[in-house]
Amino acid sequence: MTNINPVSISPIGFIRSPYKEKFAVPRQPGLAPDAVSVIEFYPPYNDELAFEGIDGFSHIHVIFLFDKIDYQKFKPKVRPPRLGGNVSVGVFSTRSPFRPNRLGLSILKIHRVIREKGKVSLEVLGADLVDNTPIIDIKPYIPFVDSVPDAVGGFASAPPPMYEVVFENDTESIIKTLGEQRYKAVCQTLSQDPRPAYKDDTDEKVYVVKIYSFTINFKVKDSRIHVFSVNIDGETSC
Repeated sequence: MTNINPVSISPIGFIRSPYKEKFAVPRQPGLAPDAVSVIEFYPPYNDELAFEGIDGFSHIHVIFLFDKIDYQKFKPKVRPPRLGGNVSVGVFSTRSPFRPNRLGLSILKIHRVIREKGKVSLEVLGADLVDNTPIIDIKPYIPFVDSVPDAVGGFASAPPPMYEVVFENDTESIIKTLGEQRYKAVCQTLSQDPRPAYKDDTDEKVYVVKIYSFTINFKVKDSRIHVFSVNIDGETSC
């Protein structure tokens, strides 16, 4: 193997997101557009001078580290959820987190630029990152170069199917206690069917999702997501 000089990269910050575990994190950015997250920057990267001009942009590229992935050895093929989790393709034709250097890239909408005492953090929408994920860098999204209208999406050329979410008992009212936007984010997250991709409607297992301060129990029946139990764990951080 050719000798390759190692490269050292340090995070510039981290994200506070609604998703406390890997399970149920949206598989792509923007699929839960009402999910609010906050990117916090470490000193000296939180200096407001570093963000001068960012108000003129609506979206950013966020480069991050899949730090929750146990990556030991390079494997040239992976099984993406979009293909049902049973079909192998080359890792470089996927967005799988099981990849060299464990780097991820998401386009997120800037919801608010928070400035406090000369320091900056960014409130963003539609993140597909686990809470406390390290942020490596951010760059502005520039439509005239980053948008490619005639691009071809391979095996992911269309959005995934969405499930209807049915709330049983008083679960809906419990979730709405944290506000309408967070309620929408929960619905958007669950409607993507967070279960492993190979599961179908014959699956009777009960699944548990931790989002915001909720622990949500659901199962799939008649091609719908049925929420039958919700517990509030404590105050949410974003």
